[in-house]
Amino acid sequence: MKTLQIKVKPNSRTSVLEPQQDGTWKATLKSLPVDGQANKELIALISKTLKCHKRRISIKVGSTGRMKIVKIEDP
Repeated sequence: MKTLQIKVKPNSRTSVLEPQQDGTWKATLKSLPVDGQANKELIALISKTLKCHKRRISIKVGSTGRMKIVKIEDP
């Protein structure tokens, strides 16, 4: 199991997930934070970037905030 601490910036021009020097990650998302759209896009972006299945990714803390802790289960 792997956990990531991610700072999310919704309503951006591009969707990018990049590691930061302090060990956290920064995600810029095109989606608005409405009805879970940004969370769905974040999970899809993590899946694409880290090459893992979406069903293995879950947001454990911060589903309504900008700072999130995401859990990725081992295959």
